Amino acid sequence: MKKNNYKDYAAMSRAAADIVVATVKAKPNAVLGLPTGSTPIGMYAELVKDYKAGKVDFSEVTTFNLDEYIGLDTKHEQSYRRFMQEQLFDHINIKPSNTHIPSGTAKDLNKAAKEFEDLLKKSGGVDLFVLGIGTNGHIGFNEPAASMPAYTHVVGLAEETIKVNADKFFAGDMKAVPKTAVSMGLATIMKANKIILLSNGESKNDAIAKIDSQVLTLDCPATVLHMHRDVTLLIS
Repeated sequence: MKKNNYKDYAAMSRAAADIVVATVKAKPNAVLGLPTGSTPIGMYAELVKDYKAGKVDFSEVTTFNLDEYIGLDTKHEQSYRRFMQEQLFDHINIKPSNTHIPSGTAKDLNKAAKEFEDLLKKSGGVDLFVLGIGTNGHIGFNEPAASMPAYTHVVGLAEETIKVNADKFFAGDMKAVPKTAVSMGLATIMKANKIILLSNGESKNDAIAKIDSQVLTLDCPATVLHMHRDVTLLIS
């Protein structure tokens, strides 16, 4: 595992975008794993700039997102589908049919999760996975727990995650935050050829310290990344 520290959020975002661009240039039909949340917004803004400047072509790229809230329509202002459209997809030349986000509104959520997992397998696997990290060490919505499903699954959100998301995205209203989500599992994430994890701000310091301890524990799901052959932490 490599660890790169940056002077500020802008520098980290630029570095992350450079890694994505390099991946797509090396393999124009690359499969990317993508996150939502506040941390990757800067990276997405840089990718949009690069596309508009003619530095990268997303026309053959395929993307799979980590997770989605259960119960929010795709047009809801806090749905992750809408987030991705507004932050990235609407501003680049990626084919809509090549963008995949777990369904949080399917009648049979478990069936839809399996279909999402199968689609990912058929794609040939993720070339580069970009991850964020929660204050409690979650990646995707894989929350600290004694055990958790390995692959895409329905999950209940931890109280800490609900509070953080309420403060950031739901005007502090914890009741408005969905209590469940669909998330890729850790085994799915770990199959990626390369992983970068973005961490910004002091609120993530405890989680990063647990990764630095080199102790594997589901109390901090992100520590599983030590078992991957090509992981880089980008920290600001």
